[in-house]
Amino acid sequence: MKRLIFLVVSVFIFGGVVAQNEAYHSDVLWVTTPDHADWLYRLGEKAEIKVSLYQYGILLDGREVRYSISPDMMPEERSGYAILEDGEAIVSIGTIEQPGFLDCRLSVELDGQVYKHHIKVGFEPDKLLPYTTLPDDFMSFWTGAKIKAAECPMVFTKTFVPEYSSDKIDCYLVKLQTYSKGDYVYGYLTMPKGDGPFPVVFSPPGAGIKPMNPMKDIFYAESGFIRFDMEIHGIRPNLDAETYKSISQAFGSDNNSYLVNGLDDRDSYYMKKVYLACVRAIDFLTSLPEWDGKNVIVQGGSQGGALALVTAALDDRITACAANHPALSDMAGYKAGRAGGYPHLFTRFTGMDTPQKMKTLQYYDVVNFARQIKVPVFMTWGYNDNVCPPTTSYIIYNVLGCEKEALITPVTEHWISLNTRHRILDWIKGQLK
Repeated sequence: MKRLIFLVVSVFIFGGVVAQNEAYHSDVLWVTTPDHADWLYRLGEKAEIKVSLYQYGILLDGREVRYSISPDMMPEERSGYAILEDGEAIVSIGTIEQPGFLDCRLSVELDGQVYKHHIKVGFEPDKLLPYTTLPDDFMSFWTGAKIKAAECPMVFTKTFVPEYSSDKIDCYLVKLQTYSKGDYVYGYLTMPKGDGPFPVVFSPPGAGIKPMNPMKDIFYAESGFIRFDMEIHGIRPNLDAETYKSISQAFGSDNNSYLVNGLDDRDSYYMKKVYLACVRAIDFLTSLPEWDGKNVIVQGGSQGGALALVTAALDDRITACAANHPALSDMAGYKAGRAGGYPHLFTRFTGMDTPQKMKTLQYYDVVNFARQIKVPVFMTWGYNDNVCPPTTSYIIYNVLGCEKEALITPVTEHWISLNTRHRILDWIKGQLK
């Protein structure tokens, strides 16, 4: 079953569906309205954007707005200026002949300060196909890797964390041995009080090296789910922010980033142990006596969304997967002359486009894991995302051959609302056996 739900998160001004910038603590508000309510067009069909601009809540008139047009995440192809007349201007952004997105970037100078905004619209993105190809030995490589990793004993400690516990839930800091002896990850385990049984939810992290706070998703445990929020670097998640900042500067940026560490060889790439640690997390969760013995869900966003999809492909104990704007998706897509997925190897790093690195990527790209998934998947993403662009989210959704459902929120950038997070949980509840 395939379900696509469009939700335009917006304000309504003069009866139109629009996109706006984050107005909180800002004197300036952009309001941009595509001439198609769902922000989607046919190939070859021209798109127009109505632009309005407010300062202090007052509609501005006669101001000159600069615009530039580019395909999703690509360099500017054309630019110009529009004058706000009676408080609005129409920008014709044109069309494209291949499936994808156009990005209209706007800027204006007010009182010596430049204010920026952008809006992306799609052209038959349901026809987007991946650049990344599937190696013949993809699954045999990962089957062998899982067998070897399983030889490492599952050793863990579980320490009660009173500051994150309440009369409804218990929280534990877990240290879990994963890929090989002495190789550990940490995570917060939140559990409803009582003997259960309870379904389990595994939630891998977003990208970066940063502290963790299980309270942001505590509503899972409060709703009767065991949840494990895991980090991937073997660093205690309760270290102070300054320590994490120092570690991240040494290990998380530019060509020092863990995301490109060992990329010349599929067996030495850093993400191999990360993917296998996700399988070990499922070993741990399904060993808990409070588990209901049936339901194993993976859920995450960005890098966490990628790892959720990877885990769903690698582990047949998974019963459902929810992923928002997944990273690590069609990463080599830039070689096709269009947006590739985070971490944007060809724009943020140097020396990435080599035959060895491109071959390794095929074994780690989420596209090739998505092709293997058999359980129901829920995805959500926005069009204005410049971290995990809509091009690559559509590509992942398009290659899924399982039961799937999408909640598309065009105005969203690289975030999801609290309402959407609860909607994901509602979908998960609907998948329980």
